[in-house]
Amino acid sequence: MAAMRTHITEHDLRHHGDAEVRDAGAGLTDLAVNVRADTPPEWLRERIAASLTGLAAYPDGRAARAAVAERHGLPVERVLLTAGAAEAFVLLARALPVRHPVVVHPQFTEPEAALRDAGHEVRRVLLRPRDGFRLDPAAVPEEADLVVLGNPTNPTSVLHPGGLVAALARPGRTLVVDEAFMDAVPGEREALAGRTDVPGLVVLRSLTKTWGLAGLRIGYVLAEPSLVAALSRAQPLWPVSTPALVAAEACVSPRALAEAEEAAQRLAADRAHLVAGLGEFEEVRVVEAAEGPFVLVRMDAAVEVRARLRGLGFLARRGDTFPGLGPQWLRLAVRDRSTTNRFLQALDQALTLASAGGPG
Repeated sequence: MAAMRTHITEHDLRHHGDAEVRDAGAGLTDLAVNVRADTPPEWLRERIAASLTGLAAYPDGRAARAAVAERHGLPVERVLLTAGAAEAFVLLARALPVRHPVVVHPQFTEPEAALRDAGHEVRRVLLRPRDGFRLDPAAVPEEADLVVLGNPTNPTSVLHPGGLVAALARPGRTLVVDEAFMDAVPGEREALAGRTDVPGLVVLRSLTKTWGLAGLRIGYVLAEPSLVAALSRAQPLWPVSTPALVAAEACVSPRALAEAEEAAQRLAADRAHLVAGLGEFEEVRVVEAAEGPFVLVRMDAAVEVRARLRGLGFLARRGDTFPGLGPQWLRLAVRDRSTTNRFLQALDQALTLASAGGPG
């Protein structure tokens, strides 16, 4: 298995799934954003709403930080709460004195964007479609003192073996693993969160995807205490709001973890249904072994199909903004079976129209 190192080419690194739906209007089914449907649940909304009576006081993150630490079996000194995982990428880019950062693509583009905004020259390692976008540790340059990758990876949905990811660790290297979608994997197998035996390991988690809190912005960093302290110094005062802190504490409770596991099991079944349906179309190739709450597909007429799907009431995420992908790729969020069945019917129509070249 091989991966390819390339020079930097321009991509719209700031394009994210929300851009697909921002001006879409009512009535369209969102398959572009990877936030779990029907969230946040009522019990979580009630907890957040109850916190509004305390907004006159400055946020106090101690209870939430302790809860996250307990959830992963770590001391609190290894936990930093952030305004979503995206803030963590900015903090890392600003606080770490790195000279040879490497980002493994295709993946979430914000890490590279943050590094470049901070003045770093970023090297890319591109995983290849013909290898199933699987990680090849040998492709990462030895001189890299910062390596960033996602697991499971957005947008490929590939879950890399935890041991393979940990093998990227080196003395003097910071290894950043974005586990924003790991709680969507049954049993969180291959997770590195909670590990203290991997040198230079930094694990990022997001609570916005599984719990539908993208508008609240809450996530956290797990790392050695000295790095947590350095990142904390790069944060503004009171970076996480009181409602977000309450949500963090609630979402790592035993009740929430059990609910997230049940949701992950349902997701796996719903994803299998989607993949099976997509397999009926000879024009569509699905990246195999998808493990996240989305799938990546390739089709020659993806640009036209995406436009026609929009006319048929479905929003798909374009893939050409991800380094390593081109206009033939689309990312599709996993939804319930009923929604998937309606989408597959629309996809059939879109493919037919694209093939015939008829009016949209």
